[in-house]
Amino acid sequence: MNANGKTDPKALISAAFDRSLTLQQPAAKAHVERLRRANPGKTPQEIVKILDRTYLGVVSASGAAAGATAAAPNGLVQIPAVLADVAAYLEASVLYALSLAEVHEVHVEDLERRRLLVTAIMIGNSASSKIVDKVIGRTVPHWGKKIVETIPNEALKQINKVMGPRFVTKWGTKQGVLVLGKQVPLMLGAVVGGTGNGAFGLLVIKSGREILGPAPGEWSSKAHSSDLSRRGGTCG
Repeated sequence: MNANGKTDPKALISAAFDRSLTLQQPAAKAHVERLRRANPGKTPQEIVKILDRTYLGVVSASGAAAGATAAAPNGLVQIPAVLADVAAYLEASVLYALSLAEVHEVHVEDLERRRLLVTAIMIGNSASSKIVDKVIGRTVPHWGKKIVETIPNEALKQINKVMGPRFVTKWGTKQGVLVLGKQVPLMLGAVVGGTGNGAFGLLVIKSGREILGPAPGEWSSKAHSSDLSRRGGTCG
C-alpha cells in the first residue's frame, strides 16, 4: 500500500521480483541437479527442453487459475487472485532463467549479476542489449555469459538502475497488473493475466536463447565433477 492506502502495483512487482531473485537461486541449482539425476543420459540441450515444457506448464496453469477465480460477481477483479498470479509468474520465470543459466554454467552467485541476467531475459534481448551497449559500448550475440561474468561493478550498477524500472513498467503493463493502481474496472487485468502467461512465457524462453545462446552439446567435465562431489563422489 502507498501513503494513500492504495495498492502500489510497481512496488508489489519489485518486492516479488527481489524475493524471487534471492530464493530461486539455490532452487535453480537443485532443480537442474534433480533433472540430471532423473535423466542421466540426457544432454544439456535435452534438459533445456524439459525446463521449457515445465516452465510453460506452470505459468499457463497459474494464469488459467487466476482468470477463473479473479472475476467477482460485480464484474470487477478479485485483487488477491491477480496478485497471487503475479507472484507465481515471477517466481516461475526467475526459476526458469536461473535454471537455464545453470545449464550454461553461468553461476550468478552475486545478487546484482543475477539481477542483470534475469532482468535482461524478462525484458527481452532487443531492449536489454541496447541498454548494455549504451553503458559499456558493446554487445555481442549471446552476450549473457560473456558480459554478466566480466562486467565491472560500476557498469553493472548503471545497467541495473536503468533496467529495473523498465522491467517493472513493461512487464507490469503486459500482465495487466498496473491497472490495479487505477480506479477503473479491472477485468482487463484478469483477462491479460489469465490468458497471456503462456504467450509471455514463450517470449521469456526466446529471450533466454538469444541472451545465453544454444545449450552446450554435452556436460563439461567441470560440471560433472561438481555434481559428483555434491552427491558423495559416486557415479551410481
